[in-house]
Amino acid sequence: MKLWMIATLLLLFTATVSPAADEMKAFPPAEEGRVRFVLNLPELASETDCKVELIVGKTIHIDAENNYFFGGRIEAESIAGWGYTRYIVKEIGPLAGTLMAIDPNSPKAARFISIGGDPYLVRYNSRLPIVIYVPEGAEVRYRIWSAQTEAKPLEKN
Repeated sequence: MKLWMIATLLLLFTATVSPAADEMKAFPPAEEGRVRFVLNLPELASETDCKVELIVGKTIHIDAENNYFFGGRIEAESIAGWGYTRYIVKEIGPLAGTLMAIDPNSPKAARFISIGGDPYLVRYNSRLPIVIYVPEGAEVRYRIWSAQTEAKPLEKN
């Protein structure tokens, strides 16, 4: 009887723990010179109304007046044999920005400067992690975007 209870508990424990472990098997460790970031999202009532914005960049000391961005891009890659998607940033740089004249004696500020371009939005899915590989020294941030539940009609013109 004890053996049966132990076997049942062991089966229940492995059934609840193994899916998360199995999902991460699809995402290999980061290569040398790269870092892997993993985002596990909480379950929402209506995940179809949400998107996740991935923001990759670096914190650097620079003037507080000009607008800056890094060159680079996030690429989606399907993992063969799994069907999962991972996101990769191959390189960050060069730095570009506006050239507004500023006081050369003004202090530098630590600012997070992201990769330029349109926001990179991915589907909200609490059942799978969002995994992104970036060069060492890069940071990954994210924002949750949500839509209004009511769709407004558009009038013919």
